[in-house]
Amino acid sequence: MKTILVTRSSMPPMEEYIEEVRPLWESHWLTNMGVEHRKLEEGLREYLGVSNAALFTNGHSALECAFEALGLGKDGRDEVITTPFTFASTVHAIVRKGLRPVMADVRPSDYTIDPVSVESLVTERTCAIVPVHVYGNLCDVDAIQDIADRHGLKVLYDAAHAFGVRKNGASAASFGDASMLSFHATKVFNTVEGGAVCFRDPALGSELARWRNFGIEGPEDVACSGGNAKMDEFRAAMGVCNLRHVDEEIAKRARVEERYRERLEGVPGLKLIAPQPGVEHNHAYMPVFFLDSFGATRDGVFEALAEEGVGARKYFYPLVSDFACYRGRLDSSRTPVARGAAARVLCLPMYADLAPEDVDRICGIVLSCGGRG
Repeated sequence: MKTILVTRSSMPPMEEYIEEVRPLWESHWLTNMGVEHRKLEEGLREYLGVSNAALFTNGHSALECAFEALGLGKDGRDEVITTPFTFASTVHAIVRKGLRPVMADVRPSDYTIDPVSVESLVTERTCAIVPVHVYGNLCDVDAIQDIADRHGLKVLYDAAHAFGVRKNGASAASFGDASMLSFHATKVFNTVEGGAVCFRDPALGSELARWRNFGIEGPEDVACSGGNAKMDEFRAAMGVCNLRHVDEEIAKRARVEERYRERLEGVPGLKLIAPQPGVEHNHAYMPVFFLDSFGATRDGVFEALAEEGVGARKYFYPLVSDFACYRGRLDSSRTPVARGAAARVLCLPMYADLAPEDVDRICGIVLSCGGRG
């Protein structure tokens, strides 16, 4: 029985990567913003169509440093509105920076944060909104920016799922005051581990540089209690190589998603997220929502796939607000749409080289669970 993992990391040809890193054996410059680091930053700015980008060792560190650079909480306002339908990192970063997460519900159309819910939660203590682009689907960026402008709030997007996504030609990384990108091995574009912050105000660049490098401002001056969040040259080189192939990777993922939709779209009891108008998608994930009318539960389908050697992921489950570390502090009953989605979603295997016959096999197992083989 062939095992199919839920995802598989994209990698360039080995020879290409070896040639990219070969000069490091001559320079011995392995970290601290060397040639590969600068090459990747420049390449990302060009590919994403943004003016400013800073690299980090991972997306989580990028998020924490961005909170510091934006000065969140420094004026006495400490509430940050975000969503519980996200990966742990989003909320953990807020809490670890001494801020208070406030949970807005999500939209049933695409499970991104609901601007109506956000507006209802703004108080005199609110300092920022941290919306999350989910599965490569974009938040309502115009409505969120309108709320932020009217209330004097910062907007920092968790765009971990949205690399390469564009809305009417504008990069997902260009919205808000800043956007955090994750380059983890499971993402559409990876540097093995890594991340970036794309930002609007050039002045934010020096702040981010300090916070990712121990607060160092000069050879004899340390301006703040920063950490160590620099990307090394080997990871940057992986990014340089992968960036050359990312459009091809996205095109392959599009064909995989098309095959899934041919088999699953319109099946009673299954819900697939409809493509967003004007949005160029990156086909990062293949979420399927199982309704009561399907004839089998999400958990039942998950177990059936596992028995056949197929990996799937309940993503996002549980909600962040149901984590043990947030019990008594956050309440998932206040976000019923998100709670319902978490109980029903299953992300099926998705990666560029997933074969059509494997997609057919996966869909066959899913459909047989609901008596629709």
